[in-house]
Amino acid sequence: MNRMIARRLSANTYALRIPRKAFSSQAPGNDASSVSACPSHEHEVKLSLKNDGQLYDVAIVGGGMVGMALACSLARMPLTKQLNVAIIDSNPALQNKLIIKKEDPPDPRVSTVTPATISLFKDVGAWEYVLQNRHAFFDKMQVWDYTGLGYTRYEARDINKEALGCVVENKVLHYALLSCMQNSEFQKTIYSSRLTSMAVHRSSSSTRANSTSSTTALHNQGNLAKLDLSDGSSLYAKLVVGSDGGKSRVRELAGFKTTGWSYPQNAIICTVEHTVENQCAWQRFLPAGPIALLPIGDKFSNIVWTMSPKEASDCNSMKEDDFIKAVNHALDYGYGPHPKSSLLGNRDIFSWLRADATSSAKESFEVPPKVVKLASARMVFPLSLRHANDYASKRVALIGDAAHTVHPLAGQGVNLGFEDAFALSKVIAEGIAVGTDIGEVSLLKKYEAERKPANIMMMAVLDGFQKAYSVDFGPLNILRAAAFNGAHYISPLKRSIISFATGEQKLPLFS
Repeated sequence: MNRMIARRLSANTYALRIPRKAFSSQAPGNDASSVSACPSHEHEVKLSLKNDGQLYDVAIVGGGMVGMALACSLARMPLTKQLNVAIIDSNPALQNKLIIKKEDPPDPRVSTVTPATISLFKDVGAWEYVLQNRHAFFDKMQVWDYTGLGYTRYEARDINKEALGCVVENKVLHYALLSCMQNSEFQKTIYSSRLTSMAVHRSSSSTRANSTSSTTALHNQGNLAKLDLSDGSSLYAKLVVGSDGGKSRVRELAGFKTTGWSYPQNAIICTVEHTVENQCAWQRFLPAGPIALLPIGDKFSNIVWTMSPKEASDCNSMKEDDFIKAVNHALDYGYGPHPKSSLLGNRDIFSWLRADATSSAKESFEVPPKVVKLASARMVFPLSLRHANDYASKRVALIGDAAHTVHPLAGQGVNLGFEDAFALSKVIAEGIAVGTDIGEVSLLKKYEAERKPANIMMMAVLDGFQKAYSVDFGPLNILRAAAFNGAHYISPLKRSIISFATGEQKLPLFS
């Protein structure tokens, strides 16, 4: 099944050419405005740049977490920090710095960032801002099935790590990246507007140019992208990056095709409170979908509960007391008994593996801490899988949800987006280093070749889990229980799963 999904998602790969040189930006009124080889077009483009808008090296459409990660990475690398960048997003938080009060209850929109993502944040100096605000590291995780036939526990010490991940509010991650960028000498302009139209004029001219060339040389080697905004303004860019979410306007205007489907599920999210601090990530697979309880610090946890659209609507309209009862029911004895130590009620079936067992294999099943209070509004959103057949074309690249959306059961969506952003920034730097136009498709395809296989692999794994746990069928339940127990007791398997989930290993299991 996963191989079939991967084949469907991995269409349209391209061969790569050696990157060449990028260009520094010029003032829009410079007499050396960009032109093509045609004299009439030369005059036309001069007037266009003078009258319509500013010229930028990179235009980032979408200033959310992933878009800001790209901007922050560009701001911190020696070869890219001199680039002139436009950020297009109508979110007022980009203009007016967000004030986060620690005494406020956590926002229900959170992300579980992996150690690999944390390392990327540290590299660009953004993690220090996260640590100044509420966050919750967790070093263990328990996953189990409603049938009571199996469970598994993962611990960071199984792979000699201090943590499996860290749960952070999205607004804190966004604030951290924005602060990191603002505290740099980065040349950026924020447009509080929306993209309405985009045009990329093709050119068969040479892509070779010197980094100190004028904009005339730039147009001789390949045209700029023109972006028209909802406030009536226009601008030009050598590279347009779509980081504008699952309903990407950049993806639509650039003509990228997608493959995907909607799941017959919605997710309900909210913040809840306990009487004790939760320090473990919990996930239980129920007949209609998984429920996750994630620590967020200060005796708060985040709920992500997947269910049918009707059930989600009913849960969203419940009285608070009834909803809390439903959550505790789903995380305890609801739908089935607590799991025993193994499929046969003891460890004899795995006794031959005890000598090499991880420390977490010796841990018994635990019941999550009780929820006593709802600490935020409940939010409901539909679930889908969507993947762009291409991530790059002439002067355009897609990152984050604009390129791929995944099921939230493992909390991997934003981590994939962050990895896209940092990978693209490095490819841009490589292009500058060897003298390539940063909007040249052969350079951008290098980014696609790096990120597409990793994203497809993760999407296939998550989709496979979603389908495997959407069927309540006796023999399949036994197989799932065996898989849980295998993951619990077979040390090489467990270590590989943890390494894959934390971003330390790119392909699952024994690759």
